Amino acid sequence: MHEPYYLTTAIAYTSRKPHIGNTYEIVMTDSLARFRRMQGYDVYFLTGTDEHGQKIEEIAKESGITPQEHVDKIAGEIRGICDLLNTSYNQFIRTTDPKHTKIVQDIFQRLYDQGDIYKGEYVGKYCTPCESFWTESQLVDGKCPDCGREVRDAREEAYFLKLSKYQGWIEQYIEEHPDFIYPEARKKEMLNNFIKKGLEDLCVSRTTVKWGIPVPFDEKHVIYIWIDALSNYITALGYDVNGNHGELFKKYWPADVHIIGKDIVRFHSIYWVIMLHALGVPIPKKVFGHPWMLFGSDKMSKSRGNVIYADELVEKFGVDAVRYYLLSEMPFSQDGSITYENMIERFNSDLANTLGNLVNRTVAMVNKYFGGTVPAAELIASAPDEDCDADLKSVAEGTAAKMTALLDSFHVSDAVETVLTLASRCNKYIDETAPWVLAKDPAQNARLAKVMYNLLSGIRIIGGLLKPFMPETAEKILAHTPATDEISTIEREIDRYAVFGGVQYGAQVGEAKPMFNRINAEEFIAEMIAAHQAPEEAAPADPVAPFAEEISIDTFAKSDIRVAEVLACEKVKKSSKLLCFQLFDGIGKRQVVSGIAKWYKPEDLVGKKVFVVANLKPVTLCGVESCGMICSAEGPDGKITLLIADDSIAPGSRLC
Repeated sequence: MHEPYYLTTAIAYTSRKPHIGNTYEIVMTDSLARFRRMQGYDVYFLTGTDEHGQKIEEIAKESGITPQEHVDKIAGEIRGICDLLNTSYNQFIRTTDPKHTKIVQDIFQRLYDQGDIYKGEYVGKYCTPCESFWTESQLVDGKCPDCGREVRDAREEAYFLKLSKYQGWIEQYIEEHPDFIYPEARKKEMLNNFIKKGLEDLCVSRTTVKWGIPVPFDEKHVIYIWIDALSNYITALGYDVNGNHGELFKKYWPADVHIIGKDIVRFHSIYWVIMLHALGVPIPKKVFGHPWMLFGSDKMSKSRGNVIYADELVEKFGVDAVRYYLLSEMPFSQDGSITYENMIERFNSDLANTLGNLVNRTVAMVNKYFGGTVPAAELIASAPDEDCDADLKSVAEGTAAKMTALLDSFHVSDAVETVLTLASRCNKYIDETAPWVLAKDPAQNARLAKVMYNLLSGIRIIGGLLKPFMPETAEKILAHTPATDEISTIEREIDRYAVFGGVQYGAQVGEAKPMFNRINAEEFIAEMIAAHQAPEEAAPADPVAPFAEEISIDTFAKSDIRVAEVLACEKVKKSSKLLCFQLFDGIGKRQVVSGIAKWYKPEDLVGKKVFVVANLKPVTLCGVESCGMICSAEGPDGKITLLIADDSIAPGSRLC
């Protein structure tokens, strides 16, 4: 009987169609699910949608439809993207499912009955986009600490979950289970920034929101997102508060890993864990908080015009190329980046050149030199091994173990790179052996046969190990390298790709066809820009942004805005969006980075006088330090206009 393995994504919020940054998580989790199946696990992979809350209520009202109509549409789009990207989930849960609703109400009732939930009054701040309550002390510069947006005053009757009751227990649990929150930096953040500072009881109901699951004994309240959304991981399996659990829950819980974005680790490793502990339910084995996928150096935002969608990329690049980019470009602990330029470069170099060219020319040479048939065993055996043969075999046979170790520790991009490293070694082997030279000498036919067989053996391993990451491409590669019966009957699939050789002698390799056609970067980017440009006569896509809440003159005075002269300006090499300014601010030189490359040429800005926020904490963008922020205006159409000071104003003059 295969050992069960349960992994989940966070459920996607159904406010808007998800962009490519939101899509990374489902592809990453799918790659791990496919890998675990190759290891012989009985995998259950859950994903789905979070469909309640004030934000959805407001968006539906603006659109003139019911919240249910809105979430039905967006949930359909989210599931469509999961399917488009060839993800192998076992269940897609929706928090509007009647089964989920009933179990959430039972959970709330149980926690209330045993004294872990009580009625009180919430007084503080609320961020609508994040659906989060905050105290004044938790705000950063008066704004939401998670998203940086404005918050509003909130005061309402509410039910609270007694997090403070479990303060000592959760701290001890995390300390005694060092691998529970992963990576290490996320664990330290939870302990030092939240738990050790003291947990406050958590607001778990709303009266000002109607779109949610009603509190079973007080229907003027709806159950807030934390109990509603987080419970999906057990409601999907048939959890029952009375212990009459469904077979899926008995088999798969506790979860082996929750795979989530780094911004919601707190909810999963503190709120969710305390809820489970209070219910007497075992704790998940691991919470892995992955980084974000950014556009260049910025979070994706519709208002900034930097949103990329998965279906657009699939149409241009293909499913496996999009999966490959997402998985290979996201580091283990730092944010990843996506730009059209980077994706084209990866596509052309890694997929078209390194991988596609290797497979295509190897199959073409077998067709040319051996009539499309894998050479006979006797012929191959008659040629002695050379040093390069042994080295290729060593690299090939060690790749599966390296990939396994990396995926066990969630280093997905490094695992993908390991497989491409083998492809590069195979290409080098072609250069070392020069099959086209061997083919000219009949006396070298056995050597040529061994070279071809070694290449096919390496390609078979590459194809097999690409299955978690690029499943369609993997099958195409494996079709060229049919395995022997001995290899095919190895019980664990992953072990079949730790064996060099294993290609069936005398089998047909099929026709050589290009797997990835190179892309012309200039033409592609011009086409994408044109596709995203609105017609000149079109009205602005978004209205003028509402004014922020009032601030005092003392708050405004904290911003030190100075006039500075542009001494030099150039594009940042690692970004298509950023310009790097060298400024004279009246006292000395300073370097500031600004995301206005789309609207300005660097050479046109030299000599201009601009306004710069001079007392901002320095940050590093794409490897370049920025000491301040240049002031500009964003119009309703998303266009950025730099604020230019009158030439008569001296550098260093302060805006007042």
